[in-house]
Amino acid sequence: MEVISEHACFGGTQGFYRHASKEIGLPMRFSVFQPPQARLGPVPVLFFLAGLTCTEETFMIKAGAQRYAAQHGIMLVAPDTSPRDTGIAGAADSWDFGNGAGFYLDATQAPWAQHFKMYSYILHELRQIVIQEFPAQAGKIGIFGHSMGGHGALVLALRNPDVFRSVSAFAPIAAPSQCPWGKKAFGNYLGADQAGWRDYDATELMLGLPQPFPQEILIDQGLGDKFLAEQLLPAQFEAACAQAGQRLTLRRHADYDHGYYFISTLIEGHLAFHQRILTAKRAL
Repeated sequence: MEVISEHACFGGTQGFYRHASKEIGLPMRFSVFQPPQARLGPVPVLFFLAGLTCTEETFMIKAGAQRYAAQHGIMLVAPDTSPRDTGIAGAADSWDFGNGAGFYLDATQAPWAQHFKMYSYILHELRQIVIQEFPAQAGKIGIFGHSMGGHGALVLALRNPDVFRSVSAFAPIAAPSQCPWGKKAFGNYLGADQAGWRDYDATELMLGLPQPFPQEILIDQGLGDKFLAEQLLPAQFEAACAQAGQRLTLRRHADYDHGYYFISTLIEGHLAFHQRILTAKRAL
C-alpha cells in the first residue's frame, strides 16, 4: 500500500492511498479518515460509496463528515468509483458509464468483466486492507453512499448483512433495473438477460430476501432533486420494504437537490445513526 498523502484533520488523520488490486487487476485509490480515538485502539468503520463521476476524494472534501466522525470515533473509508486507465475502448465516452461509473457490481460481459469488479473489490479486498492496515474493528462495519453509491451501499448491505451491520443512503438509485442510468449500466456490464440484474437492484433484492435486513435502513431524499422522478425511484424501494416488513425511514426534504450541499446538511444525522448501531453491544 502506497501513501499518497496524509493530513491532520479534526484531531485525526485524513489519508489518501493507492495499492495494486488483485480483484481489479489495476492500481486502485482510496481514502481513509482515522478519528483521534484510533490512536488508542481499533474503532468502528463506515464505508462511503460516492456517485457518478466522483473519486475517492469527493466525499472527503465536500461532505464535512470528518468533524462528526471524530466526535463519534468512527473511521471513514471512501474508494474510487471505478477502475481507471483500463485501456477499454469507450470507457471514457460517457459520464454515466465506464470511468467513474462502476456501479459497484461485478461485470460479466466483455470487455468490462476483466476489470470492473467493484462489488468484490469493496466486499473482499478493500475491506481486508482496511482491517489489516488500519485500527479498524472488523465486526463493526457499516456502509452508506450517494446516488450510484447509495445503490451500491444498499446492495452490499442487503446481500451481506453479516458483514455490514448498518446501512443508509442519500438519494440512492433505488430501482436501477427500472431507470435509464441502471438500464444502460446493467445492460452493458451484465448483459441483456435481466434475470442477472436482480442481484444488483435493491428493490428486487428486498422483495426476494428470506428475512429483512436486521437493522433499520435510513434514506434521505431531496424533493428538489432533478433526478428524482426518472432515475432514483425511492417509492419503489419504499413499497418493497413495506411488503417485506423491512424497517425503513425514508425522509423527504423540500427544496434540496442532488448535490453535496444536501449531503453536508444531513451528514451529522447519518454518522449518529451508524454510530448508534455499530457501537451497540449486539444487533438490535
